Amino acid sequence: MNCTFSKSQVFPLIGARAEELLSSPLPMSEKLEALCDMLTTMVPYYDWVGFYFVDHDCKNELVLGPFVGEPTEHVRIPFGRGICGRAAETGRTFVVQDVSKETNYLSCNISVKSEIVVPIIKDGAVVGELDIDSHTSEPFSEDDTNFLEKIAGLVGGAL
Repeated sequence: MNCTFSKSQVFPLIGARAEELLSSPLPMSEKLEALCDMLTTMVPYYDWVGFYFVDHDCKNELVLGPFVGEPTEHVRIPFGRGICGRAAETGRTFVVQDVSKETNYLSCNISVKSEIVVPIIKDGAVVGELDIDSHTSEPFSEDDTNFLEKIAGLVGGAL
């Protein structure tokens, strides 16, 4: 991890930029891809950042949306399956500091050591989620959870 990285400085900056970005006239897919890029660029241990959205035709399945990082074979995930599926099913944020200890983990890449998944809520329902993988063990703190829940709230409000 970068020794000069400060969550207390970087997270508010990203939050402000995310608000500007999400209120811009760009198409939503471009906004979300830019947000993924911003998160991977500005947070050194966010190695894969992407969005999954509830399939309009199959309400109990997630479909991969914009992302930045290595390609994944998990482009569709049923509710309940893996960390993403559990977050969608329960509407709760999941933080997994060591994916090797998780029995319901869907491996995307052997380099992934930890994952955080934050539901995106609109009108009281889960409509998607923000998924972040890290190649670092135990990088996520309560600050990450609070920050990413704010980002997911901004995205939900912009949808």
